[in-house]
Amino acid sequence: MDFKSLKSNSGKKSLESLTSELNKMSGSENKNSDDRFWKPTVDKAGNGMAVIRFLPPPPNEDVPFVRLFSHAFQGPGGWYIENSLTTIGKQDAIAEYNNKLWNSTTDDNSEERKQVRKQKRHLHYISNIYVVSDPSNPSNDGKVFLFKYGKKIFDKLKEAMEPQFEDEEAMNPFDLWAGANFKLKIRNVEGYRNYDKSEFGNPEPLLDDDKQLEKIWKTEYSLQEIISPSNFKSESELKSRLLKVLGETSAPKSSKTAATLDQDDEPSFKATHAPKFSGDDDDDDDSSLEFFRQLAN
Repeated sequence: MDFKSLKSNSGKKSLESLTSELNKMSGSENKNSDDRFWKPTVDKAGNGMAVIRFLPPPPNEDVPFVRLFSHAFQGPGGWYIENSLTTIGKQDAIAEYNNKLWNSTTDDNSEERKQVRKQKRHLHYISNIYVVSDPSNPSNDGKVFLFKYGKKIFDKLKEAMEPQFEDEEAMNPFDLWAGANFKLKIRNVEGYRNYDKSEFGNPEPLLDDDKQLEKIWKTEYSLQEIISPSNFKSESELKSRLLKVLGETSAPKSSKTAATLDQDDEPSFKATHAPKFSGDDDDDDDSSLEFFRQLAN
């Protein structure tokens, strides 16, 4: 798709296409510093604010975000910090192990189920953004970055695309012309990052100069490259790492495969001892045990 096509698809047409992709989805933690990624800065109290703009799909790609699953927990043999193969639709040893562990008991308060919660899968989204204003790091203003965020922020994007009330007009927040700036507001609530106060401004072009907009669009990073199979460790490598972290010599065999762990239904639990990379864990939905209950039946 060229820049003219991008502009001609601006508005309702691009929103319909994006909503379609969103509905389909509804049915790699990088341990090293990566300067492609922008991270918001918070003060000593855990509060912070910045203004960003979510950008459309980069050239030659169709969707303005990718979804990445990962695990981060500590076992007797060290830390397991790995991207999950379930991101790309493959079986994953930790998913099978959690399945086995959960089904070994019916007691939600058991040590086994506590361990599953600790080893849960974390959901992240990654998009290209344009930093409109970063008061803590003004040098980031006017630059394009990748931004990793969690379910709470994604829900705000979804709500903009599919508003709940009739008096609210649907908006494509990833649109250069008909989108809107996103005011990212971070608060410290009970020790965790909270994004509830974040909100979109009024729809308006990011800039009035199409040449500058095209330049911004062409500097976006590939999203599909992030979830390329080549960027994931093999199943055998992950299983070997898992065994080392768990202090075991052989992996337990599960009666169900990792394929049964539906990516949309897997519950999220607060991992109290997992390291925090960018606050994404705080965006997980911590309320539902229903999926694992279904597995146990």
